Amino acid sequence: MTDSAPLQGRSILLVEDEAVVAMMVEDMLAEAGASVVGPAYSLDQALDLARSAEPVHAALLDVNVGGQAVFPVAEALAARGIPFAFASGYGEGGIVDAFRNRPSLQKPFHEADLLTVLSGLFDH
Repeated sequence: MTDSAPLQGRSILLVEDEAVVAMMVEDMLAEAGASVVGPAYSLDQALDLARSAEPVHAALLDVNVGGQAVFPVAEALAARGIPFAFASGYGEGGIVDAFRNRPSLQKPFHEADLLTVLSGLFDH
């Protein structure tokens, strides 16, 4: 892993229902060396990807996906041992108690913040 590509070789599940935001984040992840799984624009699509056999190293989950809370996806990822972070325009107050210990990004966020949070998921 290098500073110019801090997520090199990582597959990141992206759950984001706003197409413009999803494209922006996809670009940021690609520049960091990651491949994007998805993006998932709905809760059902996100659940399918979270439960699939496709390799996923980590995930970025929009808290509100098409008016539905993303927490079933978080539960599926946690059950598989896949680290994840939340992205929300509502702040940490929109995250249920069970997942308040997970990293989160306040929207809108900068690329450096995104990369710091996602890279931190691998620092165990």
